[in-house]
Amino acid sequence: MSDRRLVTPLTELTGVRHPLVQTGMGWVAGPRLVSASANAGALGILASATMTVPQLRSAIREVRSRTNAPFGVNLRADAGDAAERVGVIIEEGVRVASFALAPSRELIARLKDAGVVVIPSIGARRHAEKVAAWGADAVIVQGGEGGGHTGEVTTTVLLPQVVDAVGIPVVAAGGFRDGRGLVAALAHGAAGIAMGTRFLLTAESTVPAAVKAKYLAAAVKDITVTTKVDGLPHRMLRTDLVAGLERAGRAAALVRALRHAASFRRLSGLSWPAMVRDGLAMKHGKELTWSQVLLAANTPMLLRAAMVEGRTDLGVMAAGQVAGLIEDLPSCAELVDRVMAEAYATLAGLPSPE
Repeated sequence: MSDRRLVTPLTELTGVRHPLVQTGMGWVAGPRLVSASANAGALGILASATMTVPQLRSAIREVRSRTNAPFGVNLRADAGDAAERVGVIIEEGVRVASFALAPSRELIARLKDAGVVVIPSIGARRHAEKVAAWGADAVIVQGGEGGGHTGEVTTTVLLPQVVDAVGIPVVAAGGFRDGRGLVAALAHGAAGIAMGTRFLLTAESTVPAAVKAKYLAAAVKDITVTTKVDGLPHRMLRTDLVAGLERAGRAAALVRALRHAASFRRLSGLSWPAMVRDGLAMKHGKELTWSQVLLAANTPMLLRAAMVEGRTDLGVMAAGQVAGLIEDLPSCAELVDRVMAEAYATLAGLPSPE
């Protein structure tokens, strides 16, 4: 590991060694991957949306047992138990709280009062402006190239737009895998980059080997965006299952969604009233129809089928477009060292002004 450091507002804010973030991917970003990312010098973020509150506390403690480096936890801001989960983060001394949706002004204030760094993920300038006004310490801005739920604006357009609009550090996500991308993001004014698919395809990722093989075999054209999983634009690998979902009628999709909601209720420990409350919060926060809320039940279970059970035939595989360029499974340490070495080499090779 090189002694060189690239100091940015992100590294200064979070205390990590390198301006790299491993994103909080559901069913993927567990203690093993997060601790390996943190030990490599990146900001590892633990995904908590698919955990119960006791499981979250246990996972945080497991990460802590594996690393002394800073790490974060990703939360669903619209979850009915978000306040309880924030309490766990504060009690356990987690350095960073990450949010998939804009957290409330009250949650941000509570975290900041406890010394926790708040970094929401956003997909539009107006969302960045809102959370910045509410006191967020930084934002992760994901362009349309990113995996999972995504927007239409590319990173190279959205990133400078957000950088110019807010006065807090901006981390770029969507389309990044190497040191050249890091330098490009820095040139746009970012404080670092966040990578999901690239960290998913590492040795420490617990994703089953058969699923990793599907990712490695994918070309850029094999990655698509569909609304048929949960009613929202969702970027993933193009598979026979995805094609089947797109052919399925509305009634069949809703029946399947209800079945998956029941399965997720059993796994999460949520009661039906609690799931209804979460649905109401989701419906209001994203302005969804009730059909879309029901379809949202598809997401965690279809992801789990692939990412946990290894069922490439029955699960969906969220993927950034960059998956079509990834060809290997390095360790997190090897990946981070490689990215930083490429960044230094790229910076050194830039022409100097005369």
